[in-house]
Amino acid sequence: MKKGILLVNLGSPDSPEPKDVKKYLGEFLMDERVIDIPYAARALLVRGIILKTRPKASAAAYKKIWWKEGSPLIVLSERLQNKIQKQVDYPVALAMRYGSMSILKGLQELVDKGVEEVLLFPLYPQFAMATTETITVLAEKLRQLHFPNLKIESVPAFYNKPDYIEVLANSIKEHLKGKSYDYLLFSYHGVPERHIRKSDVTKSHCKIDGSCCETASKAHEFCYRHQCKEVTRLVAEKLQFEPDIYSTSFQSRLGFDPWLQPYTDRTIERLGKKGVKNMAIVTPAFVSDCLETLEEIAMEGQEIFHEMGGKNFTTIPCLNDDKDFVDLLSKWINEWAIAPVKIV
Repeated sequence: MKKGILLVNLGSPDSPEPKDVKKYLGEFLMDERVIDIPYAARALLVRGIILKTRPKASAAAYKKIWWKEGSPLIVLSERLQNKIQKQVDYPVALAMRYGSMSILKGLQELVDKGVEEVLLFPLYPQFAMATTETITVLAEKLRQLHFPNLKIESVPAFYNKPDYIEVLANSIKEHLKGKSYDYLLFSYHGVPERHIRKSDVTKSHCKIDGSCCETASKAHEFCYRHQCKEVTRLVAEKLQFEPDIYSTSFQSRLGFDPWLQPYTDRTIERLGKKGVKNMAIVTPAFVSDCLETLEEIAMEGQEIFHEMGGKNFTTIPCLNDDKDFVDLLSKWINEWAIAPVKIV
């Protein structure tokens, strides 16, 4: 049975122009696992309110970070794909959950090459409804509709795998060499608190308090909050950080519902007011630099920090197409091809 790999990232508008940004945001925000409210209410919110105001502002933000080659997230994902392809003997395709580089196109590309068994690889270290789950659910729906004879196996969250933590920790250490920093903030993409409770397989463990993420539970397999906090803990342990020089926060909130806290922008503000002069920030929920890292953190975050009296603001790049990260993903893929039960 011929095997193939489909790497899947979030996606991007085709251009930073408002019309393309509006199209992209419409698809993204109408996903029931992103804004998980009834369809009529979601349509009213997204099409009646958000898409009438947000595309222009988002387009301006995209224009700040757009590269000559195109969207940074797409370009970096393609570089990752190409480097992995050189290390594995199976077709490696790339798709996005939203936008023109669809999962349907990615699966079709592999099928056209004779692939009968696909390793679906969501490029997210942590599980979340709005990332890994929406990818796997859509892929299965497309399989049933278009490729009934295709076998698809998905890579689970790899947030706590020792070799991933080592690659991430080494990357952070390398990018901090020669940099002045008093504090390292681990900023993860935020999600509504209700997503955490919805993903709780025990239906009772996730209380989003001061202890549930630290108390062992099978709920942690699908708890985004726990998995983010665990990445921070494991990396800090690996790098032997003192407890008072790092913490976890969550960025990119939308709307007025409670989202995971503490919020990144307010944390940066608080640290600046507290007297932190040299700050570094890393974004381990993303494997590829994108709008949320290049504009929201590297530009907006830095501005907030300087306004609060901060001096040096160091942003640590995502793993992108880092050689060690490429080697790791390629190793996992090759292990799967030999013995599928060993995925990650």
